[in-house]
Amino acid sequence: MSLKNKIDFAIIFSVKNANPNGDPLNGNRPRTDYDGYGEVSDVCLKRKIRDRMQDAGYSIFVQSDDRKTDGMPSLKARAEDATYGLGKDAFDSKKTAPEKTAKMACEKWLDVRTFGQLFAFKSGKGKKKEKGESADGVSIPIRGPVTIQSAFSVEPVSVTSIQITKSVSGEGDGSKRSSDTMGMKHRVDKAVYVTFGSMSPQLAEKTGFSNEDTEVIKKILPKLFEGDESSARPAGSMTVEKVIWWQHNSKSGQYSSARVHNTLKVNPDGSYELNNLDGLEPEEIDGF
Repeated sequence: MSLKNKIDFAIIFSVKNANPNGDPLNGNRPRTDYDGYGEVSDVCLKRKIRDRMQDAGYSIFVQSDDRKTDGMPSLKARAEDATYGLGKDAFDSKKTAPEKTAKMACEKWLDVRTFGQLFAFKSGKGKKKEKGESADGVSIPIRGPVTIQSAFSVEPVSVTSIQITKSVSGEGDGSKRSSDTMGMKHRVDKAVYVTFGSMSPQLAEKTGFSNEDTEVIKKILPKLFEGDESSARPAGSMTVEKVIWWQHNSKSGQYSSARVHNTLKVNPDGSYELNNLDGLEPEEIDGF
């Protein structure tokens, strides 16, 4: 049964001596806006949610390169792989209706029925365009019921940059010392971030996102950064402090998401205040 009640949620997390989301266009420095507030993109947050889904044993379509479990070299190969019940014919508009393809994809992959996905493939080489047919192939858009915003720090962040060197023998017999390689490493000293999200029952009906899937997300969010350690984010440097969960009593919800999210005020030390709305009691979940 698909999700019946609208849900809003918020995640409050802290960062200490870590790079929560590097900007590749700025030397991998932590992302900040023009006012100096730290930012973690929604794409980064969804990547972490997908990884936690995968850790829990669920089938994931958008797998990162270092976490592939099926050996598929690309998303196209994964989508067309016959073991997933799709096959190449699934993306041939003459043989399989786009609605059927979307349904099969949502049934197989949890992240597709959660966040949605665009399946876009070009037509085969040398294929002659027929009347009423696009030469660009087929595009199958799926709108997911779960959306999440970029996370922003509660106050402007202090970014520390240090220069690092690497001096190892990468080639040869190891008898000669290679020249030092210089680089930079960046970190946010200490900050508290908050992000908001929502779940739409109307879109859940189309992807099959169920109440059981909702519980999966609810269990994942408090441990969002578990198993996410790296040189830029050492173990324990990023912590979910609280997840605030609002479950409405109807499909459309008693209040708009904007009004619900505005009831939460987060302080720089990680504490927060909630101004509850009539008839909508938030659930406060401790981080893992």
